[in-house]
Amino acid sequence: MIFDDIYKIILERKKNPTADSYVTTLLSKGKDEILKKIGEEAVEVIIASKAGGKKQTIDEMADLWFHCLVLMEEEGLSHTDVLRELEDRFRKKR
Repeated sequence: MIFDDIYKIILERKKNPTADSYVTTLLSKGKDEILKKIGEEAVEVIIASKAGGKKQTIDEMADLWFHCLVLMEEEGLSHTDVLRELEDRFRKKR
């Protein structure tokens, strides 16, 4: 699953920062910067969707999901925690 691959890279950049890494830069700026990026990306998803551009909406959603994965690492969470929660909610609805 691509989330696993991306999450591994985020973990690697946190453990072994590199100067040319966007993830390293974002993590070094801290939680407030990560949250700011999530807010910006969420707005961009809305704008893209309102404009009716499917490709642009996909691009912006990918950016939003990526930044959410970075926040999960910052919070000590994993995408599997969120997926597990979604599975639990889905099972309750059935």
